[in-house]
Amino acid sequence: MTQIVRLLRRRLPPPTLLLLALCSLLPLPGRAAEPAAWPTRAIRIVVPFPAGGYADNLARVIATDMSNTFGQPVLVDNRPGAGGNIGADLVAKSAPDGYTVVMGTIGTHAVNPWIYPRMPFNAATDFAPVAFVADAESVLVVNPAVPARSVQELIALARARPGDLTFASGGPGTTGHLAGELFKAVTHTFITHIPYKGNVPALTDLVAGQVSLSFATLQPALPFITAGKLIPLATLGTSRAAALPAVPTLAEAGLKNFEVRNWTGMLAPAGTPAAITQKLAQEVDKALSAPAVRQTMAAQGLSYTKMGPEAFGQFIQSESAKWAAVVKAANVKAD
Repeated sequence: MTQIVRLLRRRLPPPTLLLLALCSLLPLPGRAAEPAAWPTRAIRIVVPFPAGGYADNLARVIATDMSNTFGQPVLVDNRPGAGGNIGADLVAKSAPDGYTVVMGTIGTHAVNPWIYPRMPFNAATDFAPVAFVADAESVLVVNPAVPARSVQELIALARARPGDLTFASGGPGTTGHLAGELFKAVTHTFITHIPYKGNVPALTDLVAGQVSLSFATLQPALPFITAGKLIPLATLGTSRAAALPAVPTLAEAGLKNFEVRNWTGMLAPAGTPAAITQKLAQEVDKALSAPAVRQTMAAQGLSYTKMGPEAFGQFIQSESAKWAAVVKAANVKAD
């Protein structure tokens, strides 16, 4: 080797020697450079809704766990507006480096694309699914004055009095609205939709008897159920709610394959490396599998199902197709 170097020094001018020295520092063909360590700085979890909701609360649980694991700050950034589209769009247009993710929902990724005439992002192609986070369980409740104490009795009443019964929702295109439209289609009944600006005023009027029933999120409805001011007929998930173990699911009540999952999950910008989305998914599962967290979630009407990037992506596709059909049949438009 020494003889070769001496020979080169005699035959090659100094600039050529410099070029050879620089080339010796480059990686050899076929050897990929080692990926940079991740994370090396703060991670941001965008919640496209105001603080205090279940997506926000769970984002903070996950952020705390991730921060402890990664040794980096994990910040929750609330960006509400346009049914979640503003926050989701921010993440869709962020760098695909794993430092910005969003708590997407049934709204942002399975409903909004079908009810908004113009979307700022493509829900199907602008995101890399990371992990399912939670279902906010829903329940079919009636005002005590409604003479029905089972789902079948409610269906018979609605068929006998088409249009007389009314159902309240938190607004056009919300999960409560779409659940009602799906119920009408499956049972061949006509129940009048009464939209409100939020779940709280909808439940307030339901308790007061201004409307007949609602497909309500369990958490805000539970106090009224406990007090006997609302009667639960069925829950809308795949299994009975831990908070209402005596109440059957709609499937158990005779409506096979009727399932409404008011879900949220984590997504990253499209193009985020798979190694990073897998790492994020592992942290989501670790945070939400903690016994204390699961117990708190159950008490609040929230349930967790483990889904990594691939399974969550398939779930979103099926949800989008399902609600596209309901939206089209009921001609639902964004408010």
